Amino acid sequence: MKYFILVPDGAGDDPVAALGGKTPLEVAEMETINELASKGKIGTVKTVPDGIAPGSDAANLSVMGYDPSVYLTGRSPLEAASIGIDMSDTDVAFRTNIITLKGEGDYEDLIIEDHSSGDISTEEADQLIRAANEAFADEKIKFYTGVSYRHCLIVKDGSTDYEFTPPHDVLGKRAGDYLPKGEGSEFITDMMKKSYEFLKDHPVNKARIEKGLNPANTLWIWGQGKKPNLSRFADKYGIDGSAISAVDLIKGIAICAGLGSVDVEGATGTLHTNFEGKCEAGINEFKSGKDFVYMHLEGPDECSHQGDMEGKIQCMKDIDQKVLKPTIEYLRSTGEDFRVLIVPDHRTPLAIRTHSSDPVPYVIYDSRMETEPDTAKQFNEKSGSTGQYFDSGYELADFFFEK
Repeated sequence: MKYFILVPDGAGDDPVAALGGKTPLEVAEMETINELASKGKIGTVKTVPDGIAPGSDAANLSVMGYDPSVYLTGRSPLEAASIGIDMSDTDVAFRTNIITLKGEGDYEDLIIEDHSSGDISTEEADQLIRAANEAFADEKIKFYTGVSYRHCLIVKDGSTDYEFTPPHDVLGKRAGDYLPKGEGSEFITDMMKKSYEFLKDHPVNKARIEKGLNPANTLWIWGQGKKPNLSRFADKYGIDGSAISAVDLIKGIAICAGLGSVDVEGATGTLHTNFEGKCEAGINEFKSGKDFVYMHLEGPDECSHQGDMEGKIQCMKDIDQKVLKPTIEYLRSTGEDFRVLIVPDHRTPLAIRTHSSDPVPYVIYDSRMETEPDTAKQFNEKSGSTGQYFDSGYELADFFFEK
Protein backbone atom coordinates (compact mmCIF):
# COMPACT_ATOMS: atom_id res chain seq x y z
CA MET A 1 0.00 0.00 0.00
CA LYS A 2 1.24 3.47 -0.91
CA TYR A 3 0.10 6.66 0.84
CA PHE A 4 0.23 10.14 -0.64
CA ILE A 5 -0.72 13.34 1.22
CA LEU A 6 -0.96 16.51 -0.85
CA VAL A 7 -1.06 19.75 1.15
CA PRO A 8 -1.91 22.92 -0.82
CA ASP A 9 -0.93 25.31 1.97
CA GLY A 10 -3.57 27.91 2.79
CA ALA A 11 -5.83 26.84 -0.10
CA GLY A 12 -8.96 27.03 2.05
CA ASP A 13 -10.75 30.36 1.90
CA ASP A 14 -14.00 32.21 2.58
CA PRO A 15 -16.55 33.27 -0.06
CA VAL A 16 -15.15 36.09 -2.22
CA ALA A 17 -17.47 38.80 -3.56
CA ALA A 18 -15.39 39.17 -6.73
CA LEU A 19 -16.02 35.47 -7.41
CA GLY A 20 -19.77 35.77 -7.01
CA GLY A 21 -19.69 34.55 -3.45
CA LYS A 22 -17.63 31.48 -4.28
CA THR A 23 -14.22 30.52 -2.94
CA PRO A 24 -11.05 30.04 -5.05
CA LEU A 25 -11.42 26.26 -4.66
CA GLU A 26 -14.94 26.43 -6.07
CA VAL A 27 -13.82 28.20 -9.25
CA ALA A 28 -10.36 26.70 -9.81
CA GLU A 29 -9.97 24.11 -12.56
CA MET A 30 -9.03 20.98 -10.62
CA GLU A 31 -9.99 18.11 -12.89
CA THR A 32 -7.88 15.47 -11.14
CA ILE A 33 -8.68 16.47 -7.57
CA ASN A 34 -12.40 16.63 -8.24
CA GLU A 35 -12.32 13.29 -10.07
CA LEU A 36 -10.82 11.71 -6.94
CA ALA A 37 -13.38 13.53 -4.81
CA SER A 38 -16.25 12.20 -6.92
CA LYS A 39 -15.07 8.62 -6.41
CA GLY A 40 -13.85 8.92 -2.83
CA LYS A 41 -14.69 10.55 0.48
CA ILE A 42 -15.03 14.26 1.20
CA GLY A 43 -15.46 16.22 4.38
CA THR A 44 -13.96 18.92 6.55
CA VAL A 45 -11.41 18.90 9.35
CA LYS A 46 -10.33 21.32 12.06
CA THR A 47 -6.56 21.15 11.80
CA VAL A 48 -5.66 23.60 14.59
CA PRO A 49 -6.95 23.07 18.17
CA ASP A 50 -8.68 25.90 19.99
CA GLY A 51 -6.24 28.06 21.89
CA ILE A 52 -3.39 27.53 19.42
CA ALA A 53 -2.57 30.10 16.74
CA PRO A 54 -3.46 28.85 13.23
CA GLY A 55 0.12 28.69 11.98
CA SER A 56 1.58 26.22 9.52
CA ASP A 57 3.58 24.69 12.36
CA ALA A 58 0.55 23.51 14.34
CA ALA A 59 -1.48 22.74 11.22
CA ASN A 60 1.13 20.58 9.48
CA LEU A 61 1.99 18.71 12.67
CA SER A 62 -1.72 17.97 12.96
CA VAL A 63 -2.13 16.79 9.38
CA MET A 64 0.93 14.56 9.77
CA GLY A 65 -0.63 12.90 12.81
CA TYR A 66 0.79 14.83 15.77
CA ASP A 67 -1.34 16.64 18.34
CA PRO A 68 0.00 20.24 18.38
CA SER A 69 -1.06 20.68 22.01
CA VAL A 70 1.40 17.92 22.90
CA TYR A 71 4.22 18.26 20.37
CA LEU A 72 4.40 21.91 19.35
CA THR A 73 7.28 23.69 21.11
CA GLY A 74 7.40 26.61 18.67
CA ARG A 75 7.79 27.13 14.95
CA SER A 76 11.42 28.11 14.74
CA PRO A 77 12.89 25.00 16.41
CA LEU A 78 11.38 22.91 13.61
CA GLU A 79 12.91 25.22 11.04
CA ALA A 80 16.23 25.06 12.87
CA ALA A 81 16.20 21.28 12.49
CA SER A 82 15.78 21.68 8.75
CA ILE A 83 18.71 24.09 8.50
CA GLY A 84 20.85 21.56 10.37
CA ILE A 85 21.24 23.49 13.62
CA ASP A 86 22.04 21.20 16.53
CA MET A 87 20.11 22.85 19.37
CA SER A 88 20.87 22.17 23.02
CA ASP A 89 18.03 21.77 25.49
CA THR A 90 18.57 25.35 26.73
CA ASP A 91 18.81 27.01 23.32
CA VAL A 92 15.87 29.04 22.06
CA ALA A 93 15.22 29.43 18.34
CA PHE A 94 13.40 32.41 16.83
CA ARG A 95 11.99 32.72 13.31
CA THR A 96 13.57 35.72 11.66
CA ASN A 97 11.85 37.18 8.62
CA ILE A 98 13.53 39.79 6.47
CA ILE A 99 10.61 42.08 5.69
CA THR A 100 9.78 45.36 3.97
CA LEU A 101 8.91 48.41 6.04
CA LYS A 102 7.58 51.43 4.19
CA GLY A 103 7.42 55.10 5.09
CA GLU A 104 9.48 57.82 6.76
CA GLY A 105 10.29 58.74 10.32
CA ASP A 106 10.81 56.62 13.41
CA TYR A 107 10.85 52.83 13.18
CA GLU A 108 7.61 52.63 15.16
CA ASP A 109 5.78 54.71 12.54
CA LEU A 110 6.85 52.63 9.54
CA ILE A 111 4.27 50.39 7.87
CA ILE A 112 4.65 46.61 7.53
CA GLU A 113 4.44 46.43 3.75
CA ASP A 114 5.60 42.92 2.82
CA HIS A 115 6.37 39.94 5.08
CA SER A 116 8.49 38.27 2.35
CA SER A 117 10.31 41.24 0.79
CA GLY A 118 8.94 40.30 -2.60
CA ASP A 119 9.96 36.65 -2.10
CA ILE A 120 13.60 37.67 -1.92
CA SER A 121 16.06 35.07 -3.21
CA THR A 122 18.03 32.99 -0.74
CA GLU A 123 21.28 34.26 -2.26
CA GLU A 124 20.34 37.88 -1.59
CA ALA A 125 19.00 37.08 1.86
CA ASP A 126 22.19 35.29 2.83
CA GLN A 127 24.14 38.52 2.34
CA LEU A 128 21.74 40.33 4.65
CA ILE A 129 21.92 37.61 7.31
CA ARG A 130 25.72 37.85 7.14
CA ALA A 131 25.38 41.56 7.78
CA ALA A 132 23.14 40.83 10.78
CA ASN A 133 25.75 38.49 12.24
CA GLU A 134 28.46 41.08 11.76
CA ALA A 135 26.34 43.51 13.75
CA PHE A 136 24.94 41.26 16.47
CA ALA A 137 26.54 37.80 16.73
CA ASP A 138 28.42 36.91 19.89
CA GLU A 139 28.90 33.87 22.13
CA LYS A 140 25.14 33.77 22.86
CA ILE A 141 23.51 35.02 19.65
CA LYS A 142 23.79 33.84 16.04
CA PHE A 143 21.64 34.13 12.92
CA TYR A 144 21.37 31.32 10.35
CA THR A 145 20.30 31.61 6.72
CA GLY A 146 17.22 29.64 5.76
CA VAL A 147 15.23 29.90 2.52
CA SER A 148 14.09 33.13 0.85
CA TYR A 149 12.80 35.45 3.60
CA ARG A 150 12.66 32.75 6.32
CA HIS A 151 15.67 32.57 8.66
CA CYS A 152 16.61 31.59 12.20
CA LEU A 153 18.09 33.18 15.31
CA ILE A 154 19.53 30.98 18.08
CA VAL A 155 19.93 32.40 21.59
CA LYS A 156 21.86 30.25 24.04
CA ASP A 157 20.22 29.87 27.47
CA GLY A 158 17.36 31.97 26.16
CA SER A 159 13.79 32.56 27.29
CA THR A 160 10.52 31.87 25.51
CA ASP A 161 8.45 34.17 27.71
CA TYR A 162 7.85 36.83 25.08
CA GLU A 163 4.88 37.90 22.99
CA PHE A 164 5.53 38.26 19.26
CA THR A 165 3.36 38.96 16.23
CA PRO A 166 3.95 37.20 12.88
CA PRO A 167 4.43 39.89 10.21
CA HIS A 168 1.99 38.24 7.79
CA ASP A 169 -0.75 38.81 10.38
CA VAL A 170 -0.33 42.60 10.39
CA LEU A 171 0.35 43.65 6.80
CA GLY A 172 -0.44 47.31 6.28
CA LYS A 173 -0.17 48.02 10.01
CA ARG A 174 2.13 50.31 11.98
CA ALA A 175 5.28 48.47 13.14
CA GLY A 176 5.32 50.13 16.56
CA ASP A 177 2.01 48.54 17.51
CA TYR A 178 3.40 45.00 17.12
CA LEU A 179 6.91 45.08 18.55
CA PRO A 180 8.01 42.33 20.99
CA LYS A 181 6.53 42.36 24.47
CA GLY A 182 7.48 40.66 27.73
CA GLU A 183 10.17 40.99 30.35
CA GLY A 184 13.63 40.97 28.76
CA SER A 185 12.37 41.31 25.18
CA GLU A 186 14.09 44.67 24.73
CA PHE A 187 17.18 43.09 23.20
CA ILE A 188 15.03 41.63 20.41
CA THR A 189 13.37 44.98 19.71
CA ASP A 190 16.78 46.66 19.75
CA MET A 191 18.13 44.27 17.08
CA MET A 192 15.07 44.79 14.90
CA LYS A 193 15.40 48.57 15.03
CA LYS A 194 19.16 48.60 14.51
CA SER A 195 18.89 46.19 11.60
CA TYR A 196 16.79 48.73 9.72
CA GLU A 197 19.60 51.26 9.93
CA PHE A 198 22.15 49.08 8.11
CA LEU A 199 19.85 46.99 5.92
CA LYS A 200 17.94 49.85 4.28
CA ASP A 201 21.14 51.07 2.62
CA HIS A 202 22.70 47.66 2.01
CA PRO A 203 23.89 47.10 -1.61
CA VAL A 204 21.43 44.22 -1.98
CA ASN A 205 18.53 46.53 -1.21
CA LYS A 206 19.82 49.39 -3.34
CA ALA A 207 19.90 46.96 -6.26
CA ARG A 208 16.41 45.70 -5.47
CA ILE A 209 15.00 49.22 -5.32
CA GLU A 210 16.59 50.04 -8.69
CA LYS A 211 14.80 47.00 -10.15
CA GLY A 212 11.48 48.10 -8.65
CA LEU A 213 11.53 45.29 -6.06
CA ASN A 214 10.63 45.54 -2.38
CA PRO A 215 13.71 46.03 -0.20
CA ALA A 216 14.39 43.59 2.64
CA ASN A 217 15.08 46.40 5.04
CA THR A 218 14.56 44.99 8.53
CA LEU A 219 14.67 41.84 10.61
CA TRP A 220 11.35 40.82 12.14
CA ILE A 221 11.77 38.27 14.93
CA TRP A 222 9.04 35.92 16.23
CA GLY A 223 8.03 32.24 16.57
CA GLN A 224 10.24 31.30 19.53
CA GLY A 225 10.62 27.81 20.93
CA LYS A 226 12.87 25.10 22.32
CA LYS A 227 14.12 21.83 20.87
CA PRO A 228 11.21 19.61 19.75
CA ASN A 229 10.80 15.95 20.63
CA LEU A 230 8.51 14.21 18.13
CA SER A 231 7.85 10.50 18.26
CA ARG A 232 9.03 8.64 15.16
CA PHE A 233 6.52 8.54 12.32
CA ALA A 234 7.47 4.94 11.53
CA ASP A 235 6.63 3.94 15.10
CA LYS A 236 3.24 5.67 14.86
CA TYR A 237 2.09 4.25 11.55
CA GLY A 238 4.49 1.45 10.68
CA ILE A 239 5.57 2.95 7.36
CA ASP A 240 8.57 4.91 6.08
CA GLY A 241 8.31 8.00 3.95
CA SER A 242 9.56 11.39 2.88
CA ALA A 243 8.41 14.99 2.81
CA ILE A 244 8.88 17.29 -0.16
CA SER A 245 8.63 21.03 0.46
CA ALA A 246 10.42 24.30 -0.20
CA VAL A 247 9.69 25.42 3.35
CA ASP A 248 12.15 24.84 6.20
CA LEU A 249 9.30 24.28 8.66
CA ILE A 250 7.98 21.23 6.80
CA LYS A 251 11.47 19.84 6.29
CA GLY A 252 12.10 20.27 10.01
CA ILE A 253 8.93 18.40 10.99
CA ALA A 254 9.96 15.57 8.68
CA ILE A 255 13.48 15.39 10.10
CA CYS A 256 12.26 15.47 13.70
CA ALA A 257 9.77 12.69 12.89
CA GLY A 258 12.45 10.51 11.30
CA LEU A 259 11.15 10.96 7.75
CA GLY A 260 13.26 11.79 4.74
CA SER A 261 13.35 15.34 3.41
CA VAL A 262 13.92 15.86 -0.31
CA ASP A 263 15.28 19.12 -1.71
CA VAL A 264 14.13 20.08 -5.21
CA GLU A 265 16.02 22.56 -7.34
CA GLY A 266 13.84 25.53 -8.22
CA ALA A 267 11.35 24.85 -5.42
CA THR A 268 10.57 28.35 -4.13
CA GLY A 269 7.39 28.02 -2.08
CA THR A 270 5.60 30.44 -4.41
CA LEU A 271 3.26 30.36 -7.41
CA HIS A 272 6.37 30.04 -9.57
CA THR A 273 7.84 26.97 -7.89
CA ASN A 274 9.17 23.97 -9.79
CA PHE A 275 5.94 21.95 -9.77
CA GLU A 276 7.24 19.37 -12.22
CA GLY A 277 10.43 18.86 -10.22
CA LYS A 278 8.52 18.31 -7.00
CA CYS A 279 6.22 15.82 -8.70
CA GLU A 280 9.19 13.93 -10.12
CA ALA A 281 10.84 13.87 -6.71
CA GLY A 282 7.71 12.40 -5.14
CA ILE A 283 7.42 9.68 -7.76
CA ASN A 284 11.11 8.87 -7.32
CA GLU A 285 10.57 8.42 -3.59
CA PHE A 286 7.87 5.85 -4.31
CA LYS A 287 10.11 4.14 -6.87
CA SER A 288 12.91 3.95 -4.30
CA GLY A 289 10.67 1.93 -2.00
CA LYS A 290 9.13 4.59 0.23
CA ASP A 291 5.51 3.87 1.15
CA PHE A 292 4.53 7.45 1.99
CA VAL A 293 5.11 10.89 0.46
CA TYR A 294 4.02 14.15 2.09
CA MET A 295 3.89 16.77 -0.67
CA HIS A 296 3.63 20.34 0.62
CA LEU A 297 3.02 23.27 -1.76
CA GLU A 298 3.22 26.75 -0.27
CA GLY A 299 1.98 28.72 -3.30
CA PRO A 300 -1.73 29.19 -2.39
CA ASP A 301 -0.76 30.51 1.04
CA GLU A 302 1.73 33.00 -0.36
CA CYS A 303 -0.82 34.22 -2.92
CA SER A 304 -3.33 34.82 -0.11
CA HIS A 305 -0.79 36.75 1.95
CA GLN A 306 -0.18 38.94 -1.11
CA GLY A 307 -3.90 39.34 -1.81
CA ASP A 308 -3.43 37.67 -5.21
CA MET A 309 -6.77 36.02 -5.99
CA GLU A 310 -5.98 35.09 -9.58
CA GLY A 311 -2.62 33.70 -8.55
CA LYS A 312 -4.25 31.51 -5.91
CA ILE A 313 -6.71 30.11 -8.44
CA GLN A 314 -3.95 29.48 -10.99
CA CYS A 315 -1.79 27.84 -8.35
CA MET A 316 -4.48 25.27 -7.58
CA LYS A 317 -4.82 24.48 -11.28
CA ASP A 318 -1.06 23.98 -11.53
CA ILE A 319 -1.00 21.74 -8.46
CA ASP A 320 -3.80 19.66 -9.96
CA GLN A 321 -2.26 19.26 -13.39
CA LYS A 322 1.48 19.40 -12.75
CA VAL A 323 1.73 17.54 -9.45
CA LEU A 324 -1.32 15.43 -8.67
CA LYS A 325 -2.24 14.18 -12.16
CA PRO A 326 1.18 12.66 -12.99
CA THR A 327 1.47 11.22 -9.49
CA ILE A 328 -1.91 9.47 -9.75
CA GLU A 329 -1.01 8.20 -13.23
CA TYR A 330 2.20 6.72 -11.84
CA LEU A 331 0.50 5.12 -8.82
CA ARG A 332 -2.16 3.56 -11.03
CA SER A 333 0.49 2.23 -13.41
CA THR A 334 2.15 0.20 -10.66
CA GLY A 335 -0.91 -1.93 -9.97
CA GLU A 336 -0.33 -1.49 -6.22
CA ASP A 337 -3.08 -0.29 -3.91
CA PHE A 338 -2.82 3.34 -2.83
CA ARG A 339 -4.58 5.98 -0.73
CA VAL A 340 -4.51 9.73 -1.34
CA LEU A 341 -5.37 12.55 1.07
CA ILE A 342 -5.69 16.10 -0.25
CA VAL A 343 -6.07 18.69 2.50
CA PRO A 344 -4.95 22.28 3.12
CA ASP A 345 -3.11 22.73 6.40
CA HIS A 346 -5.32 25.75 7.20
CA ARG A 347 -7.38 28.45 5.55
CA THR A 348 -5.70 31.68 4.45
CA PRO A 349 -8.63 33.89 3.40
CA LEU A 350 -7.85 36.53 0.80
CA ALA A 351 -10.00 39.02 2.69
CA ILE A 352 -7.75 39.01 5.75
CA ARG A 353 -4.46 37.90 4.10
CA THR A 354 -3.55 35.73 7.07
CA HIS A 355 -4.45 32.34 8.55
CA SER A 356 -7.74 31.33 10.15
CA SER A 357 -8.72 28.35 12.32
CA ASP A 358 -11.90 27.50 10.42
CA PRO A 359 -12.21 23.91 9.17
CA VAL A 360 -10.76 23.04 5.77
CA PRO A 361 -12.07 20.59 3.16
CA TYR A 362 -10.39 17.28 2.44
CA VAL A 363 -10.57 14.45 -0.09
CA ILE A 364 -9.62 10.82 0.61
CA TYR A 365 -9.33 8.45 -2.33
CA ASP A 366 -8.65 4.73 -1.94
CA SER A 367 -7.92 2.72 -5.08
CA ARG A 368 -9.52 -0.34 -3.41
CA MET A 369 -12.79 1.42 -2.64
CA GLU A 370 -13.56 3.51 -5.71
CA THR A 371 -17.26 4.36 -5.89
CA GLU A 372 -19.46 5.39 -8.79
CA PRO A 373 -18.65 9.04 -9.65
CA ASP A 374 -20.77 11.61 -7.84
CA THR A 375 -20.01 15.04 -9.31
CA ALA A 376 -21.69 16.73 -6.35
CA LYS A 377 -18.65 15.69 -4.31
CA GLN A 378 -15.89 18.21 -4.92
CA PHE A 379 -12.82 19.60 -3.20
CA ASN A 380 -14.09 22.86 -1.75
CA GLU A 381 -15.44 24.28 1.47
CA LYS A 382 -19.14 24.10 0.56
CA SER A 383 -19.10 20.56 -0.78
CA GLY A 384 -16.83 19.35 2.01
CA SER A 385 -19.33 20.53 4.63
CA THR A 386 -21.72 17.78 3.44
CA GLY A 387 -19.25 15.00 4.28
CA GLN A 388 -17.62 13.55 7.38
CA TYR A 389 -16.20 16.02 9.89
CA PHE A 390 -13.03 15.43 11.93
CA ASP A 391 -12.41 17.52 15.02
CA SER A 392 -8.63 17.30 14.61
CA GLY A 393 -6.08 16.78 11.88
CA TYR A 394 -4.35 13.98 13.76
CA GLU A 395 -7.63 12.05 13.96
CA LEU A 396 -7.95 12.45 10.20
CA ALA A 397 -4.37 11.18 9.82
CA ASP A 398 -5.16 8.12 11.94
CA PHE A 399 -8.21 7.45 9.75
CA PHE A 400 -6.20 7.93 6.56
CA PHE A 401 -3.43 5.57 7.65
CA GLU A 402 -6.07 3.09 8.86
CA LYS A 403 -4.64 3.08 12.36
